[in-house]
Amino acid sequence: MIHSLFLINASGDIFLEKHWKSVVSRSVCDYFFEALERATEPENVPPVIPTPHHFLINVLRHRIYFVAVIQSEVPPLFVIEFLHRVVDTFQDYFGVCTEAAIKDNVVVVYELLEEMLDNGFPLATESNILKELIKPPTILRTVVNTITGSTNVGEQLPTGQLSVVPWRRTGVKYTNNEAYFDVVEEIDGTYTFDPVTKLLSWDVGKINPQKLPSLKGSMSLQTGASKPDENPTINIQFKIQQLAISGLKVNRLDMYGEKYKPFKGIKYMTKAGKFQVRT
Repeated sequence: MIHSLFLINASGDIFLEKHWKSVVSRSVCDYFFEALERATEPENVPPVIPTPHHFLINVLRHRIYFVAVIQSEVPPLFVIEFLHRVVDTFQDYFGVCTEAAIKDNVVVVYELLEEMLDNGFPLATESNILKELIKPPTILRTVVNTITGSTNVGEQLPTGQLSVVPWRRTGVKYTNNEAYFDVVEEIDGTYTFDPVTKLLSWDVGKINPQKLPSLKGSMSLQTGASKPDENPTINIQFKIQQLAISGLKVNRLDMYGEKYKPFKGIKYMTKAGKFQVRT
C-alpha cells in the first residue's frame, strides 16, 4: 500500500522520510514540487498526483506537506485519512506538530511510524494503543534514556488490542458514563456588491451578539517578496464556540450496545473556511 512517506516544509525541503517496503528515491517528489509551483495557494495542491510509476497522495497540516508514495491503486481517501491520523498522533504526543518538534523527537517519530504501518498497511492507529507501545516523551524519560540507553518502547503488549472497542482498555470502569459529540461547520460565506456605495458585504449568516467570533488574521506573502507598504491581502480565520451558524440542531442521539445509561452531550462550533479581506 504505502511504500514511503516524505515530510516537506514550507520552504520545499524534505526534512524527514520513512520507507516501509522499498526505498523510493527522493526524486519522485519532483512531481509534487511541479504541482506546488503551479498552485496559486499552498492548500491548492492536488491531493493526488499521478506519476509514471507511482501515485503521490498528500495533505497539508501545520505548514508541512505529508506526501505518501503509492505504487498500486488504492482508495485515496483511505490514505488521506491515515495521513491525518499521523498528524493527530504527532500533535497528541508532542503538543504541536511542527518541523522543530518532529526533529527534536525524531526517534519517537520513527518508532510511531513503524508501529502505525506494518509493511505499508495501517496497523495500530489508536492513540490509546500507541501510548502503551511507545511511551510519550518527557524530560525525565529523555534524560533516563540518554543515561541508560533505553528507549520509549513499552515492555508489554497494549491491553486495548484485546478490547472490543479499540480505543478503550479492557476492564475499564467509570463512575460517570458520558458521551460527547462535536458538530463542526465550516463556512466560506457569500458576498454582495453595491455598485452605488461601492460596498462589498460578506454574509455569513445570523450571529448571536452574545457569542461573537474571535478573529485572527494572517498576511500571505510570496517567497522572496518584500513587505508591502499598504493594502495587503489578509486571510481571516474565526471560530464561534457553541453555535451552528446554519441552525443545524441534533434532535435525538441514541447509543446502542451499552447496558448503562450514559449522559449524552453535543458541542457546536462554527469555523471559517476561506476568507480574504482586501484592504
